[in-house]
Amino acid sequence: MSDVFTDLMDLKCLDDGSFVAPRAPEQGQRTFGGQFLAHTLRAAQLTVDDDRFVHSTHSYFLRPGDVNTSTELVVERVRDGRSFSTREVTAYQDKVEMFRTVISFHVPEPGLNWSPPKHFDVPGPEAKLISYNEFWESLSPNLSGPWHGRKRPMEILYINPPELPEGQPITDAQLMWIRLSEELGQDRRLQEAALAYLADATLIDHVLLPHGFRWQDDRLDGASLDHSMWFHREPIADEWLLYEQRVESTSGSRGLGSGRFFDQNGGLVATCVQEGLMRWNSKHQ
Repeated sequence: MSDVFTDLMDLKCLDDGSFVAPRAPEQGQRTFGGQFLAHTLRAAQLTVDDDRFVHSTHSYFLRPGDVNTSTELVVERVRDGRSFSTREVTAYQDKVEMFRTVISFHVPEPGLNWSPPKHFDVPGPEAKLISYNEFWESLSPNLSGPWHGRKRPMEILYINPPELPEGQPITDAQLMWIRLSEELGQDRRLQEAALAYLADATLIDHVLLPHGFRWQDDRLDGASLDHSMWFHREPIADEWLLYEQRVESTSGSRGLGSGRFFDQNGGLVATCVQEGLMRWNSKHQ
């Protein structure tokens, strides 16, 4: 069993209290956004008491990261209360700010427990489903380069890939099974970081579907702008989770997508939203 993700989360603590995170496992032009989400969460986790677990993150992608460069993570201890702690984490590469997030932790406590029932009747992960890597690479005639995401430590099985011809709008929720591709054991914090890593996968890709376009279309410039996530229940990210993704709105050259993670019993594990740029490339204007 590969330990790519575990090694990726092995942060080095510097004398000034900041951390250095390893480089990306894949090549490509930009650092995978989920890596920034996971690295900053991991750094924040290392500065709070063991009884506190993440319940929300609110993040901004400020510049595209370099996959060949390590990342420095600076954690500001904003507040430590009796049951909540808040951290702000800034990610730098070569002393340039790339990513910033505010993360809140909570001591688990009993309370009212409810979530809407999962309303999907879908094939399970044991069914013969196309992987996201295979689907992405099937679009290769329309792509300008190789698909580097295959090296990321995750597995994605597409339940209803957007197979309609270009130009036809797709507005249905995109459904997939997703999990980390290595065993993490009982380390809840590592499971939380893994879910943050998975949350960025494909989420912003779908904001072009209602317009009949695909995220890889070179007529448009796309980039993640911001991301927020709420952890409702203890995640087990190395087991299959159903990831439901919807497009909420597109306007002003931006698109907003939402995602919900369900466990195989139908329990809502986490919710996230992400906004991305979807601007016409200047050469096509």
